[in-house]
Amino acid sequence: MSSNEFYETTQALENYLRFCKEIGIGELPAGLAAGGTEIADTEKNGTALSPDRRDSHGSSAIQTLSEIREELGDCTRCRLCETRKSIVFGEGNPKARLVFVGEGPGRDEDIQGRPFVGRAGQLLTKIIQAMKLERKDVYICNVVKCRPPKNRNPEPDEVASCEPFLMKQIESINPEIIVSLGSVATGLMLKLKNFKMGQLRGTFHQYGNSKLMITYHPAALLRNPSFKKPVWEDMKLVMKELGIPVNG
Repeated sequence: MSSNEFYETTQALENYLRFCKEIGIGELPAGLAAGGTEIADTEKNGTALSPDRRDSHGSSAIQTLSEIREELGDCTRCRLCETRKSIVFGEGNPKARLVFVGEGPGRDEDIQGRPFVGRAGQLLTKIIQAMKLERKDVYICNVVKCRPPKNRNPEPDEVASCEPFLMKQIESINPEIIVSLGSVATGLMLKLKNFKMGQLRGTFHQYGNSKLMITYHPAALLRNPSFKKPVWEDMKLVMKELGIPVNG
């Protein structure tokens, strides 16, 4: 193992243990006490990522993410264009097995043009690392691509304007699992209006070719730390489905 690989492995282990501590797991998970070899083996053997995991779409109609972004252009399809600084399209692995879908950009995301980079985004990054993955391994995007003023919930017509592009992103990536973060993304993906997150999370739903896991938005965890444990339980189910060893 090179020095860079060793550094990345120890950083992943540190982030994993920190998150475990945050959600109340006090003991060092079995298999990690020997210096994080399980994480290294996962990366080496390609458990987390496997480029040949899926059959080809077999259709030239499926757009690439670059083509979808080009089609979106300098979007003026809804009123959110009037106050945004940046279009926040999404980022990550275009062939990711795992996609996270949030609500919409916040202030930091609007400034940087990247999804989930503020406080909630930093927590999502910790969760991803605790899952023995990195942001570059997954794909992260939002229902709406422009920041709603004062971080309000996007209006139905704003969601409707962006929905075709989100659907095309998911179709292009064709992930095994989608994690819906919060009620806005969940309502859109399951076509529900009145529901309780607590009744939907903790089990897989079907969304096209993908399995859909419902869980709380990282921003909700910042407001209510008691949500951290159920979110981690949901992520452990995702890890098992992806074949990533779960400890703790």
